[in-house]
Amino acid sequence: MALIRPVRGLRYDLSRAGDAGQLLAPPYDVVDEAGRARIAARSPHNCIHVILPQGEGDAKYAEGAKQFERLKSEALTHDEAPSFYVYHQTFTSEGQQYTRKGFIGLIELTRFGAGPVLPHERTLAGPKADRLKLMRACMAHLELVFGMFSDPARGWEGSLGDLGKPVLDADFDGAHHTLYRVDDPQATVALAQLLEDRKIYIADGHHRYETMCSFRDELAAERGETARWGLIYLSNLDDPGLVVLPTHRLVHSVKSFDLRTTLAALEAYFEVEQVVLPSTAAELRALLAESAANGAAFGLAVPGERTLHVLRLRKDFDPTAAGLGHLHVALQRLDVALLHELVLERGLGITREAQSQNTNLRYYKSTDEAVAVAAGEREGAADVQLVCFMNPTPVADVRAVCDSGEVMPQKSTFFYPKIPTGLVFHDLRDDLA
Repeated sequence: MALIRPVRGLRYDLSRAGDAGQLLAPPYDVVDEAGRARIAARSPHNCIHVILPQGEGDAKYAEGAKQFERLKSEALTHDEAPSFYVYHQTFTSEGQQYTRKGFIGLIELTRFGAGPVLPHERTLAGPKADRLKLMRACMAHLELVFGMFSDPARGWEGSLGDLGKPVLDADFDGAHHTLYRVDDPQATVALAQLLEDRKIYIADGHHRYETMCSFRDELAAERGETARWGLIYLSNLDDPGLVVLPTHRLVHSVKSFDLRTTLAALEAYFEVEQVVLPSTAAELRALLAESAANGAAFGLAVPGERTLHVLRLRKDFDPTAAGLGHLHVALQRLDVALLHELVLERGLGITREAQSQNTNLRYYKSTDEAVAVAAGEREGAADVQLVCFMNPTPVADVRAVCDSGEVMPQKSTFFYPKIPTGLVFHDLRDDLA
């Protein structure tokens, strides 16, 4: 049973803080040092000052708490009535406009495998330790987890009634963002009841969710009371605005790298076709999508060679014979799982541990940038030995993996666009009062 409830949100008081487009920030883990400087310069009240605080070592977490207290006194308002915050994100992907709809509220925190909240990707230890220290310092949930539920009839939208005027309406990061506040008790109860029997699938923010669970446990052990609830954005799996894009893999620093030998071994499982590397991202996406019409497919390119090796899973592929009988059936023919198991680990010797530590891998969400690397046209990528071009993972496959209790390799999906930080914050003191 998924338990959700409205939240007394902390959000920007735009009459004091100014244009919301200057206050929002991308998720912390997609912002580099130069990007942080640009975002921070937009406003002294931009939330980047809190989620990516400056300072050396653990001192930066105290600085984050200081900046959060400053924001609360200078730029934020604390809503009196518990509310759900309906959030619409309007954007363009590959020439088509979409509006993804969802809402922000609280969910009862349960560990993966022990409740209705299900993961689909592996997580890494480093990001969880970092976010826990910041959460502990600020005593707040600062960033949103992105979860999904199934509602083919889209009944959740009708359960809230008239949304009224938005409390935030802004352009940011190539999308339009609209936030509505719903505090009518009848409407909030109706929405909570609608989701009671639903599973919640994590789309993005696995690390943040696990960090909230860890902090909940820590508070229970230290104080004898628990912050049972975590801040989450929930959207409908059946929403026509749900867009998934691929995340490409860049292989580097592999000793004795030999693609020719690797491809020869892979021909037992894949049909391998050699074509001219497409010159644009659109052409490459179209080629891979067509290649995957009858099963898993991906592309491999050595930078500078201007050649793309397209691998299509053979129709007679036998997972057990290929040594993949240990994988759940939901993963045995999934392109990203096959890439990691057969190409990266078995073919190139990149162990599961090395994959989890990103020892030999980098990830590009931009197909344009990945094509530039493969063409040998991107500075700073001289160490890249192989670009692995992926198709987006269908939502149905994400759901199947979640339901199986297994997980995909990290960075298997990119639900586009990301949810920005700064829409709503959750002061944990509310749950500990």
